[in-house]
Amino acid sequence: MGGAVTFLQYHIQCKPGDIGRYVLLPGDPGRCKEIAGYFNRPALVVSNREYTTFTGALDGEPVSVVSTGIGGASTAIAVEELANIGADTFIRVGTCGGMSPDVQINDLIIANAAIRFDGTSKEYIPVEFPAVASFPVLCALDAAALELGVRRHLGVVHCKDSFYGQHNPEKMPLCHELLNKWQAWRAAGALGSEMESSTLFILGSILKLRAGTVLAVAGNQVREELDLPNEAFSGMENAIRVAIRTLRTLIRDDRDENERGGMGNA
Repeated sequence: MGGAVTFLQYHIQCKPGDIGRYVLLPGDPGRCKEIAGYFNRPALVVSNREYTTFTGALDGEPVSVVSTGIGGASTAIAVEELANIGADTFIRVGTCGGMSPDVQINDLIIANAAIRFDGTSKEYIPVEFPAVASFPVLCALDAAALELGVRRHLGVVHCKDSFYGQHNPEKMPLCHELLNKWQAWRAAGALGSEMESSTLFILGSILKLRAGTVLAVAGNQVREELDLPNEAFSGMENAIRVAIRTLRTLIRDDRDENERGGMGNA
């Protein structure tokens, strides 16, 4: 007879029961403990490579925080493996750089869609397919930001694979293409630049998952170029608070829907 089948996921080193269906996704493993501090009874599950996992509870429902590392490739691994063991709702909680002069440091950006200037999502589906947030998550994020009274912007973010291709395009052989596209995205109204949401949104569509993004603006090179004032970045607290409130909303709405479904089947 063959050995027992294992569901342990290779990279995140988690198995069914280790995580909740609701997962917050920071990039930095160092942020996981801070985010888990908002849970009830948080516990470290495992830390392997760039993937650190804590699980706790919100309103009696198991929830987790799992770091993705930097970029689309490692994000895709995390989301694929988490979905394999039961997660279906994901919120990226990260940082970005502002692309609009109206976006100030410490504002939040809630992404409704992402520019697919990454490589990972193109290995899932052609670039013509849009990377969009899940509508229930998007609405809950926006409502949470409004309820908490934090400065926020709702719109499109730019996602890339090369951090320095954005910040030092002049040293790249593709300099002119990078600069021209950057100006085009800015002219079209892109709010901020980061590295993970396009992959997350594409996986959400393909794997039938709920996915959203809330980003703290940590810098704005456009404001610097225009000699506009920039305050110091004060951290992730507002983004985390919005994400936690959003999870509570989704948990409540899911319970209400389950109750309505149960009554309908009675």
